[in-house]
Amino acid sequence: MHLARFPRVFLAHLPTPLEKLDRLSKELGGPEIWIKRDDCTGLSTGGNKTRKLEFLMAEAQAMGADTVMTQGATQSNHARQTAAFAAKLGMACQILLEDRTGSNDANYNTNGNVLLDHLHGATTSKRKGGMDMQAEMEAVAEKLRAEGRKVYVIPGGGSNATGALGYVNCAFETVSQANDRGLVIDHFVTATGSAGTQAGLITGLKAINAGIPLTGIGVRAPREKQEENVYKLALQTAEKLGCPGVVAREDVVADSSYVGEGYGIPRADTLEAIRMFAQLEAILLDPVYSGKGAAGLIDYCRKGKFKKGERVVFLHTGGSAALFGYNAAFADDQKSLAAE
Repeated sequence: MHLARFPRVFLAHLPTPLEKLDRLSKELGGPEIWIKRDDCTGLSTGGNKTRKLEFLMAEAQAMGADTVMTQGATQSNHARQTAAFAAKLGMACQILLEDRTGSNDANYNTNGNVLLDHLHGATTSKRKGGMDMQAEMEAVAEKLRAEGRKVYVIPGGGSNATGALGYVNCAFETVSQANDRGLVIDHFVTATGSAGTQAGLITGLKAINAGIPLTGIGVRAPREKQEENVYKLALQTAEKLGCPGVVAREDVVADSSYVGEGYGIPRADTLEAIRMFAQLEAILLDPVYSGKGAAGLIDYCRKGKFKKGERVVFLHTGGSAALFGYNAAFADDQKSLAAE
């Protein structure tokens, strides 16, 4: 597949490392665990949205945009990375932040990614949870256009066929790294939310006939809805690539057993996973995506779904900046552990 025919702004630090997690593998006593370090993509602490934004922001430039607009939850990694890209490219950035958790914690609402949004010069405004955020963005964009601004609207998570190209490329990159070191990958695992990362990965893996099954660990939607969202976007991505039909419905697997109370609300196993990665491998996960994805990975290993002798690659989607908005969750969890 020839991705060079699509416009792209080359700002990400690629390829990202593919590393073996010896201490975590030993602790779990099951498969050999590897990690694809997409927390190392650069630009404002990095993360998975950087790959998507390389293609999205190139499209914005091609359309002559001077302003980009996007939306996400309060502690959105995507919002922060979009603000960083806009700053780097000299564009204005408007962000709508949806209150998906109902938290009144001042630290959650002003620290972490929110602090970085503002440091990058983005303008943020809040919306209640459950609103039609795409419609909200379009309404604000129309006002800006009436003022003479040229606005490019990016969907939440950067998750459309253009953004998903970033994870088609990640699939190619990961398989190439594995080939270069003789690493046979038995399973690939990623957190999945707005669908673009998983859709891009499965499209890329199928397009090159990698033979690697991909498991998404859901962070928001029920399984059936999540799988349908991913499959729909994978079909659009494959069409854009010029290989329609390469992804079958059964190729898309999303397990939403680790969502808990809802998006952005970490469960006890999320916090355990974050501590394990930090204390065993000196790697920081986030409480929204990678923490829940890692909780699923750890549980699969403990239950024998991933078996001893197999090799599993976990995609680190980044987002550690959000940790600084979740100090209360860790404090409450520490009290619960002390009481046991």
